[in-house]
Order: sequence, then C-alpha cells, then structure tokens
Amino acid sequence: MSIKFSANITMMFSELPTLAERYGAAKAAGFKYVESAFPYFEPLESLRDAKEKAGVEQIVINTWPGDLKKGDVGLAALPDRQQEFESKLDLAIKTAKALNCKRIHVMAGMKPDNCNEAEMESTYIKNVTMAAKKFQPEGITCLIEPLNSRITAPRYFLTDVNKAVEIIKKINLPNLKLQFDFFHIQIMEGNLTKTLEKFLPYVGHIQIAQVPDRGEPDRQGEINFPYVFDLLRKLNYDGFVGLEYKPRGNTLDGLKWIKEYGLEV
Repeated sequence: MSIKFSANITMMFSELPTLAERYGAAKAAGFKYVESAFPYFEPLESLRDAKEKAGVEQIVINTWPGDLKKGDVGLAALPDRQQEFESKLDLAIKTAKALNCKRIHVMAGMKPDNCNEAEMESTYIKNVTMAAKKFQPEGITCLIEPLNSRITAPRYFLTDVNKAVEIIKKINLPNLKLQFDFFHIQIMEGNLTKTLEKFLPYVGHIQIAQVPDRGEPDRQGEINFPYVFDLLRKLNYDGFVGLEYKPRGNTLDGLKWIKEYGLEV
C-alpha cells in the first residue's frame, strides 16, 4: 500500500514568496496533494486558479487564525471572540469550497492570562459542534488537533490527544475527526505506536515532522519514520499524510528522504 503524501505549502517551498506560486512547485516536485494553513491572505481566485493549473488536490486548510501578529492561533475556544469565530467560519467554508477541499482543521486558540478552563472548554465544544454541523452539508470533515505546549504553542488550549478524543466522542458527529500529528504527539505523549493504534478509528488526517526541530522526517531526530510508515501500512491507513515540516534548507534538496526510504510522492 502506497502512502499518500500531502505537501504543506505553508511550510514547504518557502523559497517562493506566495502560496499561489507554491502549488506549481509542489506539482513539479511530484506531489499530487497539498495542504496549507491559512489561505486567507492572498486573493482566493489566485489560489484557486494556481491549484487548478497545477492539477493538485487540496487536502486540508485551517480555520481563520485571528491576528497572527498578536500571537493568535485560532479562535474556537475563546469566549470573548465568539462572533468573530462564527463570521470567519463562513469564510473557511467559502475558501474550502473554492479550493475543493474536504477537510478543515478548527483551531482552538491560545489561553489568555485570565484563563477560565471550564468556560473555554464549553466554548470550544459549542464551536466545534457548530462547525462540524455547518460542514456536513458541504461534505467537509471537521478536524481538531492537539498541539504541543512544550515547544510550539505554550498556551494553546488543546494539547492532550486523549482530551481531543474525549471531545470527539462527546460531540459524536460522523464528520468530526482527529488530526493526528506525530510531531506534537511525540512531544506531549510519546508511545506513538499504541497511541495511534488506540485512536486510529477517530483519525481523519495525519501529519508528520521530525522531533525536536520540526524538520524533514529523516533520521535526524527522535522519531523512526521508516517504522512509522511500516506501521501505517500494517494498520491499513488509507488517508493522507501531511508533510507539515520546515525544511532545514532548500525544499527540493530536503526531499531526498523520500527516495532513501524507498517511497514516492
């Protein structure tokens, strides 16, 4: 069984200044599938046209992040920004439809200094439920993802994969799934084999990067990716694997790990 790799063009091909240009670069590198974090800061028509011209499939986008310059990383768990979350949810759906993207990751957001955990959890569950229900008629899967709080996002609301699955079970909608990122889960949880086996029925998308530098999934880090790819085959995982990593140098040079592992894009 071949693994379907999705190039994250927010992080990869950053040699080119725009997302629109990176669609073609991903295709030229052999990728059939791409994903991007926040396709909201370039003209949507330009992104749609570039994607169609390149002939690639858009796998995932995130919801509106908020003000990135002020440290926002999503809005879904923030009680005082409910109206903004709702209005930007429609933008995410419009963007996904234009890019023919069938998965949207609903980002939770960062805990404020005066954090009320219970209120944030209640808001998050309410907003994820709303999002999943709004996505259903469009055939879009709603994803939630725990991020690590030790390196990447110290104040992110959702950091525990066990808690994420509890929320998925509680909401209990068929199009609500887990985005399982090996980078974040290795840092927070470890025990990757058993964690993946346990939660695979809830997984709607997988992402990878090496730990601790979030570079290429090669041998320069904590995770044994040849073992991980064998595990995915063993478990008959037939979804996509997003390459959400920051190339250590030139993107194309960094892709040598694919051939070294006997894989292809």
